[in-house]
Amino acid sequence: MDPLKICFLASEVAPFAKTGGLADVAQALPAHLLSQGHDVRVFMPLYGKIDSEAYEFTPVDFLHDVHLRMGDHTFVFSVFVGRAPGSDVDVYFIHCPQLYHGDHVYTGEWDEHLRFALLTRGAIECCQRMGWGPDIFHCNDWHTALVPIYLKTLYSWDQLFARTKTVLTIHNIAYQGVFPEEVITNLGLDEYRHLFFQADLEKGAISFMKTGILYADVITTVSKTYAREIQTDAYGMGLEGLLRQRAGTVIGIVNGVDYSQWSPQEDTLIPYNYGVDDVAEGKAKNKHHLIEATGLIYDEDAPLIGIVSRLTSQKGFDLTFEALPEALRYLNLRAIILGTGESGIEDHFHWLQRTFPQKVCFHRGYNNELAHLIEAAADIFLMPSRFEPCGLNQMYSLKYGTVPIVRKTGGLADTVEPFNAATGQGTGCVFEHYDRTGFAWALKTALTTYQDGPNWERLRQNGMEVDYSWDKQGAEYETLYRQLAG
Repeated sequence: MDPLKICFLASEVAPFAKTGGLADVAQALPAHLLSQGHDVRVFMPLYGKIDSEAYEFTPVDFLHDVHLRMGDHTFVFSVFVGRAPGSDVDVYFIHCPQLYHGDHVYTGEWDEHLRFALLTRGAIECCQRMGWGPDIFHCNDWHTALVPIYLKTLYSWDQLFARTKTVLTIHNIAYQGVFPEEVITNLGLDEYRHLFFQADLEKGAISFMKTGILYADVITTVSKTYAREIQTDAYGMGLEGLLRQRAGTVIGIVNGVDYSQWSPQEDTLIPYNYGVDDVAEGKAKNKHHLIEATGLIYDEDAPLIGIVSRLTSQKGFDLTFEALPEALRYLNLRAIILGTGESGIEDHFHWLQRTFPQKVCFHRGYNNELAHLIEAAADIFLMPSRFEPCGLNQMYSLKYGTVPIVRKTGGLADTVEPFNAATGQGTGCVFEHYDRTGFAWALKTALTTYQDGPNWERLRQNGMEVDYSWDKQGAEYETLYRQLAG
């Protein structure tokens, strides 16, 4: 089959800029597509925090000082191209210091709509100047969700895009890009106001995400369960009605994992590598190393609980506020937490560390090496999310033989199968209802199973044998693209 031309737009791409799982997907999925012979070009902003010299970016001569009129503003941008270390994917960086000079990916300032509208239109303008008509524009979240309406309006005259189809992936529907309706002028779409959601205009607002859902050829989400959940009142965040109207074009595809980065056999960031055959020995060595490095009291019989997460209400850590301190008070176990977020959750984990200084370590912030080491050393991984579009850490945990405790929602429901001690099948401890009783049951089940040697070995071996590689998950995107491209 002929290769496809795929233009991939994202607000963040690892390792250049990352605040969440979107950046990992934006790095790994294009890499998979390129490995299958497709022509993939990724576009993102050149934020001020990105060290272009360290990555050896190259200016694109014919994309220098491009003038783009957007309403009352004229922006001038240039384009640099670079590659992530160890990757062959060309990433094109829209360089516009007027909008991207700061150190933050997202600012929440008055010009936020312009920052990502420029990324969107800039990518389309670059395709024109390249003479490159993509078969697929793949947009991600609200930041690039205006691609479909731009192609149907300002760029409808250009036959270069006559056969182009659009895919909008919703990574987290909670973030919708809602702005005052006056910004339509700055988007250059004044004469197309009738194409926006009229009920929103009457309230004086527009939504980038909603506009993308209206006009994209296909909407994807990052798990099958989440695709169903966001069409319900409980999870749709106000967009459930529109998504139900487009139900036939809403598709769930679970994110993949880059096992070249997240595999205990290959991981260069952990002191002791291991596989399925020596998981017990490998994890014991890594646990000993981590426990001593964090200053906790090591006990080979004490299970280690790990958390690596944004500490937000979405992640469900309020469910742990009773059960985890009680378990630490009466049982011989350890806990290491890595993350940052809402002050109330941070304060709780600080309190937990002060209350159990020999059992608990809370590292505020993010540290990639520590994240890898927690996955390799921990016996149990906590991810009790209120909602979870996909989640990656539960899939990392499976590969590292770290048993995940998750709630049955979104991608967690699709990737973690409840363990059945009678049959020996399953990969984790799953609770259904979002309440503290459910979490307490799951924690107790995991700790009880830990004491049952044969069942525990079976459980973590099951997880390590599951395949969520991009070779598998990426093939679903390829099938979708080909169906769209005809």
